[in-house]
Amino acid sequence: MSGFVEKPEPVQVPGLVHLHTGKVRDLYRDGDDNLVMVASDRMSAFDWVLPTEIPDKGRVLTQLSLWWFDQLADITPNHVISTELPVGAPADWAGRTLICQNLDMVAIECVARGYLTGSGLAEYRQTRTVCGLALPEGLEDGSELPAPIFTPAAKAEVGEHDENVSYEEVARTTGPETAALLRQATLAVYGRARDIARERGIILADTKFEFGFAKDGVLVAADEVLTPDSSRFWPADLWQPGRAQPSFDKQYVRDWLASPASGWDRHGELPPPPLPQDVVERTRAKYIEAYERLTGQTWKSWT
Repeated sequence: MSGFVEKPEPVQVPGLVHLHTGKVRDLYRDGDDNLVMVASDRMSAFDWVLPTEIPDKGRVLTQLSLWWFDQLADITPNHVISTELPVGAPADWAGRTLICQNLDMVAIECVARGYLTGSGLAEYRQTRTVCGLALPEGLEDGSELPAPIFTPAAKAEVGEHDENVSYEEVARTTGPETAALLRQATLAVYGRARDIARERGIILADTKFEFGFAKDGVLVAADEVLTPDSSRFWPADLWQPGRAQPSFDKQYVRDWLASPASGWDRHGELPPPPLPQDVVERTRAKYIEAYERLTGQTWKSWT
């Protein structure tokens, strides 16, 4: 079993039509057929949306995405039209809401990896490949790859796990031209972001993007980009291949849920328990630290 422990009721706003409640984001359509995307403070782990929120998480994701969109503007256009609150929206939506283009989304998670870990490491240990791409012998958890690779995944529903697929499978489902565009854009964006993060003492191990086509046929970056939810950020000064790396993402939550302290069997049928306050506070601090180290701005100055 997986999914929402407690699925929230959508906020009703005059003039907006609720379309979807995701793991983190709520999606609406406005009267101009634009999408209104609201990043909540929900936290997901092990394919569950947890019953405990992380304060300010949605704002961190939104503001960090906006900062990255600015850094990447010469490489790829993005879907953001406005950050103004829709009329009648609750005050809590401030800082976490984007008015976006209504794109024809590509149903592929576009993943770039510069380092070996996670599901890529699990596949490598069995076959010495990741998504069908052959890799050298002798790599460990956290090893830097000879060059960044494009390792797409089929996008799953809430409560399901994204499934890694080969480039050839992407070409079959989207067409060879679209597959080539996705790979080129993913690796170009990853390369720019990796270099920016490196200048700030952070390793961008891997990240995932979503793309869609605008009405004029241009490929556009959508959803969030290069946040702690969609990326693995590691402190460069603590990087040591051969072990799990310290990170600026939800790994602290995963570690607690997997520990005896949680009392939860992730392979059982019961949903995960609420997070204790210290786990909430430390996770919030990790997200804010990622924002501050990457942007060079303090979170207090933004708020």
